[in-house]
Amino acid sequence: MTNTMKAERLVILKPGREAPTMRRHPWIFSGSITMVQGNPGPGDLVAVYSAEGDQLAWGHYSPASQIRIRLFSWAQDIPDGPGFWRQRLQRAIGLRESLRRSSGTTAYRLVNAESDGIPGLIVDQYGDVIVIQLLTAGTDALRDTFADLLMEMIAPLTIYERSDVDVRGQEGLLPVAGLLRGVEPPPLVDITELGLTYRVDIRNGHKTGFYLDQRENRQRFRALAATQDQSAAPVMLNVFSYTGAFSVCGLAAGMARVVNIDASEDALALGQRNVAANGYDSSRITDIQADAFVALRKLRQQSERFDLIVLDPPKFASAQRDVQRASRGYKDINLQAFHLLKPGGTLTTFSCSGAISEDLFQKIVFGAALDAGRDIQITGRLSQGSDHPVALTFPEGAYLKGLTCRAVE
Repeated sequence: MTNTMKAERLVILKPGREAPTMRRHPWIFSGSITMVQGNPGPGDLVAVYSAEGDQLAWGHYSPASQIRIRLFSWAQDIPDGPGFWRQRLQRAIGLRESLRRSSGTTAYRLVNAESDGIPGLIVDQYGDVIVIQLLTAGTDALRDTFADLLMEMIAPLTIYERSDVDVRGQEGLLPVAGLLRGVEPPPLVDITELGLTYRVDIRNGHKTGFYLDQRENRQRFRALAATQDQSAAPVMLNVFSYTGAFSVCGLAAGMARVVNIDASEDALALGQRNVAANGYDSSRITDIQADAFVALRKLRQQSERFDLIVLDPPKFASAQRDVQRASRGYKDINLQAFHLLKPGGTLTTFSCSGAISEDLFQKIVFGAALDAGRDIQITGRLSQGSDHPVALTFPEGAYLKGLTCRAVE
């Protein structure tokens, strides 16, 4: 480390606050800072120093956010503009090369923000269409740099921005969405995942249009569904079904009937198109447009029972202050699901709330099973796909957790 402060804009940490930065955690909170020099604005590059004057790292400054600096380099030399970001993008894209070579998959995450060394940048590929999200002041300031580099490196037909997410408000940024490079994308983009076809609404869909992080879990679910006794006409329930990707996997594995529950009419309609795109009979699908909490209770009152149930709810907890309320919600839907599960049946249940730890989620599911009076075995633990890696220095990146739970007969 150097003891000379030569950077144009720099931040000095309070005494004793340098340990997380030295361990390469990419966030510095406002409460850890004692002094800011050079009047950095949103997205400006700053050098970070310890109270003793040692240079520690480089990052992007965000005066509106509690996460005041997003770190991306621990080198002594100043990060070298577009050349630096080209190297970071090349590294991230190279790590997905096996997916790019796969003839059965055309959609995957190319850049996963902090865990790929580019805090605040999400890049998803859907065939010839690239969708990006710029979530922080630092990446927002580099919009054109990233768009130009991605056009150069991948040569897609389209780069479309979906920076219309609430988290940008914490950075003092407005929502942004629209075409960045290339041609306007079609209303629906066709993708292939593990040999199945899906149609993706990149303009209006959740996240960047599709739950890419669930790919490997869908593969495991499809294998589980294939073990069901086909002569017994197995029935599946998909709660928070969105556009029905898990349902298509169930049909591909031979489920006789699938019931989807989602509050969105548009999502259910796109789910029907995904069923048709794979050549399955729509008569095997029953769609229920309703609040999931209400619909699950109604199915229980009707004495419905299912061989397989998938619970893939949206994020219930965005921050620690939401954990107690979210825990009640997760327990409720899992409780209802256990009541609806046939003896010997399997519940696949998820939480995508980063504030809900894996340990807490298991305790919530345990409490639901106890209240339902069911004997349950955990037969699998699930997480986000390999194209959504988690840096060991950034455990917050592990947001998706799931359990497969078998009801003992």
